[in-house]
Amino acid sequence: MFPPSRGERRIRVLCVDDHRVMLDGLALLIGRQPDMEVVASATSGEEAVELFARHEPDVTLMDLQLPTMSGLEAIQTICRAREGARIVVLTMYQGDEDIYRALEAGAAAYVLKDALSDDLVCVIREVHTGKRPIPSDIAATLATRREHAALTPREVEVVRHVAEGLRNKEIAFALGITEQTAKVHVKNILAKLNVNDRTAIIPVALRRGIIHIR
Repeated sequence: MFPPSRGERRIRVLCVDDHRVMLDGLALLIGRQPDMEVVASATSGEEAVELFARHEPDVTLMDLQLPTMSGLEAIQTICRAREGARIVVLTMYQGDEDIYRALEAGAAAYVLKDALSDDLVCVIREVHTGKRPIPSDIAATLATRREHAALTPREVEVVRHVAEGLRNKEIAFALGITEQTAKVHVKNILAKLNVNDRTAIIPVALRRGIIHIR
């Protein structure tokens, strides 16, 4: 990649991650590219939304695990405000639900943090040109989602409460539903996750990215 010609603007990148070491590493990587520059860095979802509006970057690198406002919520907020925003998810989350939700929210690409630096640089360039590159490992994981029945938003809420250790009666009280309805939700969740008891719900839900425990 040759340096941009006179008058040609560099790819302006916004980096979002709640770990300063990661942000420093990204700044170093991008700073070495003759056709790129970091215009701002954010450590929270709220700050990402604010800095996006202020700088209007060409490409945004977005972690999903952020304090207060999650990366997914930040992607949704940015994409609602700016049609055509080009966002690359850069995260440790590799569950099929994580990938699906991020792409549905408007992300153009999904890259794991252990990807080679050259791969990330290539993705940034491709996204900047309007492409939506999906690495083969991410595509394979996403393909497995089609083999599973999707949980409804209410069922995801129930899974979160199961992870908190609540029993059916407590889940019913928390959600304002009957205990019988809570039992039906749990039964449906067991079937959709292909597990036999509620203790097995949590590891499967965590592995697939249906829920996260901080």
